[in-house]
Amino acid sequence: MGTISARVPDELEAELEAYLDEENLDRSTAVRKLLTEGLDEWRRERALDQLEAGRLTLSAAADQADVSVWELAQLADERDITWVDDDHLDDDLQAL
Repeated sequence: MGTISARVPDELEAELEAYLDEENLDRSTAVRKLLTEGLDEWRRERALDQLEAGRLTLSAAADQADVSVWELAQLADERDITWVDDDHLDDDLQAL
């Protein structure tokens, strides 16, 4: 397991201390938890951005975000991201 050291502003350290007290966590556990949550959110946002730009399919974006396809579809809906190409949808409907 690697080690990360960082200098943080006093205000951020004070907020971290309040978090430690409220969550009853030691500093290392709290920092790992917050870092994991932050990276999870970053992966989801990055995947949604690429989905919106048309660079990833829904399933590829879900894989990148490390969530289920259904969860990513819900997140896309919450951000009003249209991930179904109208042209392809029309073709599929006409084929029926």
